[in-house]
Amino acid sequence: MNDALLRVRLDLSYDGTAFAGWATQPGLRTVQGTLESALGTVLRCAPPRLTVAGRTDAGVHARGQVAHVDVERDAWEAVRGRMTGPPGAVLVRRLAGVLPPDVVVHAAAPAPDGFDARFSALHRRYAYRLADDVSRVDPLRRSHVVRHRLPLDAVAMSEAAGSLVGRHDFAAFCRPRPGATTIRTLQVLDVSRPQHGPDEGLVVAVVQADAFCHSMVRALVGALVAVGEGRREQGWPAELLAGRVRDGAAVVAPAHGLTLEEVAYPAAERLAERAEATRARRRAEEATGTAEDG
Repeated sequence: MNDALLRVRLDLSYDGTAFAGWATQPGLRTVQGTLESALGTVLRCAPPRLTVAGRTDAGVHARGQVAHVDVERDAWEAVRGRMTGPPGAVLVRRLAGVLPPDVVVHAAAPAPDGFDARFSALHRRYAYRLADDVSRVDPLRRSHVVRHRLPLDAVAMSEAAGSLVGRHDFAAFCRPRPGATTIRTLQVLDVSRPQHGPDEGLVVAVVQADAFCHSMVRALVGALVAVGEGRREQGWPAELLAGRVRDGAAVVAPAHGLTLEEVAYPAAERLAERAEATRARRRAEEATGTAEDG
């Protein structure tokens, strides 16, 4: 990277309700476009390009999103103006005055050497929330929790989920894209009904993987919901996985129930190693025509 540039890590969250997803799209309101415009305003430069850990779809939320941006060192120092404190803290305060209320940057700081928000990540963890009991339906959370009108068997859903964990070809659960592989390592797929905390009484699916392909999480949840309703046997999701073909009977769960909760990274001294290993895998996939999406 150019010595005149400084890589800055941004930790942020957003309500995806009014966004057409993360990625910039002409004529549409996106998280990336909104944040890049705000950074350009605050840093007094052309809107800088952001690299994000996980590109969320339209209507999907994020509580633990991570991105990086390369900025001119002079612009980084100049952001303080007459305000006191380190540039990162000042940048966060200035962004708060420019960004709309559905996007919040919580922290900004120079990234360790070798950090790449996308390629250095170890995993992304999502949670999908459903309310199948009217006594647990909270209208204040209607944009983040899916109201499900039929009772769900969370135990059956959890048992069905177990057979999907591991490294598989998830073609049956991914929206196909030319040249993109559908092989993923699903590290966690757990369904439970919490007995305490803000999600008490809801059905919550926790999904964690090294990376995801397009619509994968929502397709997995949709298949498990069919089991939870009793419409499908517990072995059906595994049959879909083995078939490697999208089934017309499989329903993709609504976007608004999904939240990116966490992106995890290795220790600072291993960031560059992790990023290079991920890039090497992508190059190999591209060489065989199976380049990974996202």
